[in-house]
Amino acid sequence: MTSKALKKHLEYKLPQIRLAIIRDRVCEPIPIMTPYDLEQFVEPLKHFSEEYFIAYHLDARHHVVAYHEVSHGTVSSSLVHPREVFKAAILSNTHSIIVAHNHPAGSLTPSTEDIGVTEQLVKVGKLMGIPILDHLIVSQNGIQSMRELNKYLFE
Repeated sequence: MTSKALKKHLEYKLPQIRLAIIRDRVCEPIPIMTPYDLEQFVEPLKHFSEEYFIAYHLDARHHVVAYHEVSHGTVSSSLVHPREVFKAAILSNTHSIIVAHNHPAGSLTPSTEDIGVTEQLVKVGKLMGIPILDHLIVSQNGIQSMRELNKYLFE
């Protein structure tokens, strides 16, 4: 069967999946050297009334090249699975990731679940060769770096 015949045969059976990466830079990319360099990207999270979990994809020079909304939860939680965090990262050829989620109630203190998710993501990131550089907690009161607060999670 030729490639053309196979494509025609599958046309009605499976949707064709395409990956398009568009790099339309309006301004010079800003390298992310500290958690606070990412504040401009996490600003919208400060205003949501439900929890969102976002993965920011960085290139080898630590420029944000993409982001992925991993989860949209309730007022007090969001479901996060490593598969969902790393799926988009692999497709966009990500070098490393910084994850962030918001606490709509205003707290910047990580919960037990936040710490557990971070531990799990760091382990999977090491295994996959896509390190998790930080996990930011965002609220209307500012941002908190879990790397600065709990450095042991990232070692």
